Order: sequence, then structure tokens, then C-alpha cells
Amino acid sequence: MARKSPASSPQDPSPVASFETSLDALEALVERMEQGNLGLEESLSAYERGIGLYRECQAALEQAELRVRLLSDLDAPESARPFPDDSTDRSGDA
Repeated sequence: MARKSPASSPQDPSPVASFETSLDALEALVERMEQGNLGLEESLSAYERGIGLYRECQAALEQAELRVRLLSDLDAPESARPFPDDSTDRSGDA
């Protein structure tokens, strides 16, 4: 019996479902860019693709955080709020 991978499930088009794929692609792209063998045009194209992959990963993480919040407070799911942005929290820690 063949086992279906949850990430390739056509009924779950959420960003969370494709997180691993996007992260793997981003890591491979960064590795290629770090080798320094790309021309300027290829580097710019790779950078644009990397930004897109980064945003996909970020959206998936935000969705996962929201799902955790909803699961954590079943009595009041409407009270779910996004986790605080770490980048703004750290600015006051210096």
C-alpha cells in the first residue's frame, strides 16, 4: 500500500503544507548563491526567487502559529492573536 505524503495532498493548499518544500528549495538556492558561480543576471533572479521562498516560509510559520493558538484555547478561538514579532521585541532589549 502506498502512503500519501501530507505535503503533497491536493486538498490542503495552505502555506503550512508546503513549508518543508519551500525551505528545502530556499536552502538549495542559498547554497548555489554562496558558491559564487552565478552571473549578475542569474544572481538577481536567484535573489528574487529566494525572497519569494522566504515569504512563503514566513507565511507558513504565521499560519502554524495561529493554528497553535486556536488549538490552545478551544473555548475562545476568537481571542487568538498573532505571536509578537520578534524583531520588534528585540529592539528594546539593547
